[in-house]
Amino acid sequence: MKLTSLPKNGLSLDYYYYDDGGMDDSENSLPSDFVSLIDVWYKGHALYSKVIWGIPSSDSANGWFYNYPFRIDLSQHSAENNENNNGDVFLSTVSGVSPVPSMEQERKDGKLWRELNDGVKLSWIVVNKKMKRAVNLTSWHPLSGQRHWPTDADFVLRFGSVLPAKEVLPCQVAECILLMKFRVTGMGGEEAGEPSTLALTELSMQIQDMGGVHLNGRCSLLLLKEALSCHRSRNYDEVLESCNLYLKAQSELKEEKIRSECRFDTLCVFSGIAIFAAICTMWYRKF
Repeated sequence: MKLTSLPKNGLSLDYYYYDDGGMDDSENSLPSDFVSLIDVWYKGHALYSKVIWGIPSSDSANGWFYNYPFRIDLSQHSAENNENNNGDVFLSTVSGVSPVPSMEQERKDGKLWRELNDGVKLSWIVVNKKMKRAVNLTSWHPLSGQRHWPTDADFVLRFGSVLPAKEVLPCQVAECILLMKFRVTGMGGEEAGEPSTLALTELSMQIQDMGGVHLNGRCSLLLLKEALSCHRSRNYDEVLESCNLYLKAQSELKEEKIRSECRFDTLCVFSGIAIFAAICTMWYRKF
């Protein structure tokens, strides 16, 4: 088994290609073997539920799914299966949140942002029908997020888990990233006691290695298959600790990469100075 990168115009793309070295395809999991069971809660109330058979857009005849970045986007999946969406995809609506007088006020106190972080929970269970096993790939509670991005009315929550990748990636671990985006559709009124209204506009899954590289479909299927047989825990503190350790190692890797690049830049500068000095010396001696 080996990992290589797919070249394009002499450059490496930002996803991995998995070369199975002649492995029998019957031993690998197919996209049709997987079933996703997704549930979203807000303050204990069911907000959104979805069952996806197989992996969307993986049945292309040219096999692009296996060689391009892996991503499951439920907003696109819902749009394809909703004839009356009129170009707008709203997976569900959250009601009952505190009124937001204005986005300027929300930027100052962050009350709505705290409510989303404390109240939203996500469960994304992946089932392999062939193996007859299941695993929940989410951290239940948000691990991080970003408010007022990409617009003032958008709030992004990031869930995830650490996946083993001993036989797939050099770093031997990867991160399953689950992104959920809410958009404020109604500000509400504090004086009238009207709650604000939010729409769940995005829910997606993707897998990255420790360097932040998006994995392709072939690699991702192997990781999902391996996750079904690895150690799992229902202890949120243990899950949170593993994610924090992963982020710490990822940060150290980035810092080491930056230091290496700085050392290389310094070496190039001194080499350039030395070459310039040598040329000047030769020119001076010649004349």
